[in-house]
Amino acid sequence: MFWDEKIETMPRDDLETLQIARLQTTVSRAANAPFYKQLFAGAGFEPAAIKSLDDIRRIPFTTKDDLRTSWPYGLLAAAKDELVRMHSSSGTTGRSTVIFHTAADIDAWTDTLTRSMYMAGMRKADVFQNMMTYGLFTGGLGFHYGAERLGALTIPVGAGNSKRQIQLMRDFETTAVHIIPSYALHLTGVFDEMGLDPRRDTRLRIAFLGAEPHSEKTRHRIEEFYGLKAFNSYGLSEMNGPGVGFECQCQAGLHVWEDNFLMEIIDPDTLEPVDDGVEGELVMTTLKRAGMPILRYRTKDLTRIIAQPCACGRTHRRIERITGRTDDMLIIKGVNIFPIQIEKKLMETDGVGTDFQIILERKGYNDHMIVRVEVAREFFSGDLKQLELLRKKITEELRSDILITPRVDLVEPNTLPKTEGKAVRVIDNRTD
Repeated sequence: MFWDEKIETMPRDDLETLQIARLQTTVSRAANAPFYKQLFAGAGFEPAAIKSLDDIRRIPFTTKDDLRTSWPYGLLAAAKDELVRMHSSSGTTGRSTVIFHTAADIDAWTDTLTRSMYMAGMRKADVFQNMMTYGLFTGGLGFHYGAERLGALTIPVGAGNSKRQIQLMRDFETTAVHIIPSYALHLTGVFDEMGLDPRRDTRLRIAFLGAEPHSEKTRHRIEEFYGLKAFNSYGLSEMNGPGVGFECQCQAGLHVWEDNFLMEIIDPDTLEPVDDGVEGELVMTTLKRAGMPILRYRTKDLTRIIAQPCACGRTHRRIERITGRTDDMLIIKGVNIFPIQIEKKLMETDGVGTDFQIILERKGYNDHMIVRVEVAREFFSGDLKQLELLRKKITEELRSDILITPRVDLVEPNTLPKTEGKAVRVIDNRTD
């Protein structure tokens, strides 16, 4: 049941004592980095001031912009000859950010992934097919190392080439996969095209979903089609990558490995802490990374802490699945909207396919939202009245939830562009 029972079930008092000790070491180490040396001086902060977990609030926040402006070595706290690996974010919203790891950092990261996969039910006898991008992206290598440490046969296929993915699943009797939710949905159409049923024609039993937010309805769709259990994972490159938070078999929130990370939830407007159970922005601090420790990193991810004990017996607290991000929030006609709200409504609607796209346009001084939705092919044959009824239903469902009325365009399956990485859900054509 446990990969490391002592750590995973450590009493809360002992866990917090461990966190304080590691936080003190981390803050002292961070003071060697040019960025934090300057930040501490400007804030009048001394590392010796850390006596309790609450004392972390004496330190200013770190943001993605800080990482960008410190390119390339401004947050490095170790000598370069101690580093063994660099990873980078995609840089889709600006200059990419880089994270450096020592050998000990890689070992600690691998441990969190191994714990996570074991917690979800994966074992040495499993065959693990890693369908994530390798290279500078953290998802591929993070899970790869974790699966190998667990002892599972690991297939590093990477992303794309859908028919080959399915052939590998069948030939090597894959039982566990690591996959982006939108790609898992895309593959359902490929299985159908090949005349295959994954419940009958594969031995899949576990899917690890990550890299993009997804709704509970999307998870259920994946579980139902493939006949497996799908586990939500949470990570970000600034905190190593995947393995920060992971669902246990209870699937009731994601356990954050608190021996490796210190988490806070703040009000994104006031920047003040909120009570457990109240949604806010997740702020994270590394506790075991030597090469490039990061303090009070504003993730922009919205969630809440679930403080109640989990039935699995692990004492590391859980967070609710990410509901959105403060920086992917869309503001249309004064209304705040998260793409995941739209996904949830679409996935609840019978007849809707596996993909959608939100297009934002500006006409004059008014913003408009267009939601393009793939629906079942039968709606385009014969009587088109059913297609119009479905369009009206989706429009009304969205209007009731997001409080504005989008234009809904229904398209045939596989019409929307596909990507091998994270799905491109929003195209903003507005110009100021």
